[in-house]
Amino acid sequence: MKIKVFIDGQEGTTGLKIYERFAGRTDIELLTIAPELRKDEAARAKLINASDFTFLCLPDEAARQAVALCENPATRIIDASTAHRTAPDWVYGFPELKAGQREAIANAKRVAVPGCYASGFAACVVPLVENAVITPDHPVFCHAVSGYSGAGKKAIAVYESDQKTAELFSPRQYALSQQHKHLKEMKAICGLAYAPVFNPIVDDYYAGMVVSVPLAARTLAKKITAQDLHRLYTDYYAGQNFVKVAELGGGETLPDGFLAANTLAGTNLMQIFVFGDPNSERFLVAARLDNLGKGASGAAVQCMNIMIGLDETTGLI
Repeated sequence: MKIKVFIDGQEGTTGLKIYERFAGRTDIELLTIAPELRKDEAARAKLINASDFTFLCLPDEAARQAVALCENPATRIIDASTAHRTAPDWVYGFPELKAGQREAIANAKRVAVPGCYASGFAACVVPLVENAVITPDHPVFCHAVSGYSGAGKKAIAVYESDQKTAELFSPRQYALSQQHKHLKEMKAICGLAYAPVFNPIVDDYYAGMVVSVPLAARTLAKKITAQDLHRLYTDYYAGQNFVKVAELGGGETLPDGFLAANTLAGTNLMQIFVFGDPNSERFLVAARLDNLGKGASGAAVQCMNIMIGLDETTGLI
């Protein structure tokens, strides 16, 4: 019997990518809604309740409303919005992040897919907290660059317009008032006492991101070398399918010494990098991923695979 799947918000960037990732899968029956009924509550409710899995690719308030429409106890919901990422009755959809997380996802009725920046940030910071390298009140800083696809359909149209203005050809810092919507998630999921100082940048390319966390050795809770730090991440993510730790300093992964942000576009992979100066006084930990892959649609499909009991790599690269 095929698994019935409804994507509420299929016309959005994440919804379209989830749909594309189901191409060629014979175990999935996609329930579709007529374009003119996409905002019809009754029509959406019917499909949500008829599905085994519903993916929510909606603005936050619409996602909350969609959950309220679900009356079928057998329907399992995977939400790609920000609405439920820190909700206590939802499971955070990052299988590799902590011991027991994959099992929690497998048994969950409600899973919240992590934000793209938050995915990279948590992948860097959670191992530090879990291994007491930093304390929860450590002052954490985060710099990140992303392709413009993460900004949504309107921004994509602006970036791809023939009338694109000069400043859109350059990197642009934003969320300068430190009010980015991922901050609450970044703080809560990592167990931090304070939100990080966050410096996100959008640039003139479609997809892919690098999220970086700088560390000064003198501020850490324990003495550690670059080699120790690299070993910590290698051990933490050992055996994972989609999270891989590069050689210390990048090695052959960065033959020219540059960490490009778009290398993993189109995949569900995440790479972790550890850099350090020769005296181990300063470190940089970075996560590279596709903001539409491990940062959105790929993570959502990975979670569904786990919830079904399939190999988590099914339909993903």
